[in-house]
Amino acid sequence: MKNITFEKARRFIYRNARPVDLAIFKYHFENGSREDVLTALSAYQNPDGGFGWGIEADNFNPNSLPMGVWKATEYIRDIGEIEPEHPIIQGILRYLESGDGFDESHNQWMNTVPSSNNYPCAFWWKYTENGSLFEYNPTAALAGSIVRYAKKGNALYEKGFQIVKEAADWFIKDAPIEQHIARCFITMYDDCKDAGAIPFDDAAFLSKLNEIVDKSICRDVSRWGEYIPRPSTFITSRNCRFYNKGLKELCRAECDYIKNTQLDDGSFYVPWQWCNYKEWYVAENWCKSTITIENMLFLREFESSV
Repeated sequence: MKNITFEKARRFIYRNARPVDLAIFKYHFENGSREDVLTALSAYQNPDGGFGWGIEADNFNPNSLPMGVWKATEYIRDIGEIEPEHPIIQGILRYLESGDGFDESHNQWMNTVPSSNNYPCAFWWKYTENGSLFEYNPTAALAGSIVRYAKKGNALYEKGFQIVKEAADWFIKDAPIEQHIARCFITMYDDCKDAGAIPFDDAAFLSKLNEIVDKSICRDVSRWGEYIPRPSTFITSRNCRFYNKGLKELCRAECDYIKNTQLDDGSFYVPWQWCNYKEWYVAENWCKSTITIENMLFLREFESSV
């Protein structure tokens, strides 16, 4: 990684990132501690165990949200496994057991909730009854977290286990080519595999997953400035199951793209916006920080010997 690319990125992070993202940056690049990440993350956790307060940067709703819990688990996965007894995990399980944000008729958590309409947020987080509430985003990932962390055999575990089975069946038969849904199912699969509990046809599931990921990744480099999946959307290391011969050159091309599109302040363009609220200009820098960290991690992994 060229030092000027990294140093510019580092300065931006220190100037603009939220404490939780700065802790993630330090964890990956400056020998920061996992506990510092968890301490910063805990500030977004409500007494009911759920997460809000803008943990998902495009939604300022302070209330606990299924999508907020999903985002919290993404931070946790980023620093590796933590014990199920950790207070943050126990809070998450308590929230998921409560039924808040859960629709019994679909046996899924909603991807947004009515209270988000009362706070600044991106238009896609506004609640409408006709919205895409039930496409297993984030339900698949949340069910995977239950299978990973809940005590095997208790009521919550059995609920999560059943949702995983239903979700996998839907995914194999009906899943669309859509990056967010695919990423939730990647998470679900990894959690179930690590927990030693895969209640579905492993081969059929992975076949469909590989197909969707392959079809999702945009090969047209000229379009990478759009909100569209690049290799880094799914591939974070050379050990990734999707990193194959056909994508090695594309990963090299993305390294070049990242270096060529870094902004003067060290950050990167955010390919989405929600300018219906002035708060977007705060959220934009939060999003830039996340993108900058992700890009630096991708460069560190793939710039040399792709």
